[in-house]
Amino acid sequence: MISALIHVERPGDPVAVDRLADTLAALVAGVAAGLVGDAVIVVPSHHPAIDTVAEATGATLVVHRRGTGPWTAGAEAARREWVLCLEAGDVPVEGWIRTLDRFIGTARPDIGLGRLRRPHAALPTRIAARGERVIGVRHPRAGDVVRRERLLAGPNLSPRLRPRKLSARLDHP
Repeated sequence: MISALIHVERPGDPVAVDRLADTLAALVAGVAAGLVGDAVIVVPSHHPAIDTVAEATGATLVVHRRGTGPWTAGAEAARREWVLCLEAGDVPVEGWIRTLDRFIGTARPDIGLGRLRRPHAALPTRIAARGERVIGVRHPRAGDVVRRERLLAGPNLSPRLRPRKLSARLDHP
């Protein structure tokens, strides 16, 4: 099982709640399949609408402090060995459950990081992701599946992890 970490960058934005709801709704299939065990919503500050969504869905709400990365803060509240890092609005596309289940079941300790495709990501982010395939990953990003213990070790993944490209992708409608 995995924990889903969902980062809401601007909780006061009126569309943030809709995007968060889209992501949580898409994860229901993973819960039903026995893959997703819990969800953690990570925000930089409290907002009543986000608090309501977290309470209604049973997700844990974490407010990360300045200087603390959202994935590290979320990993502290996660209950599973593996975490899936998502941004509010990310929606896993068909086949993601089987892909993630196979990855976490077969990943060697030296791999430790799987990366879902995010074709909607900005061009600089996509270019950086290509470079990380060669030099390794220091900071996880949205779309990454990583061991919780690696996130708890600090904001930098040391030693660098070589990401394994996964066949599933995330949409961001």
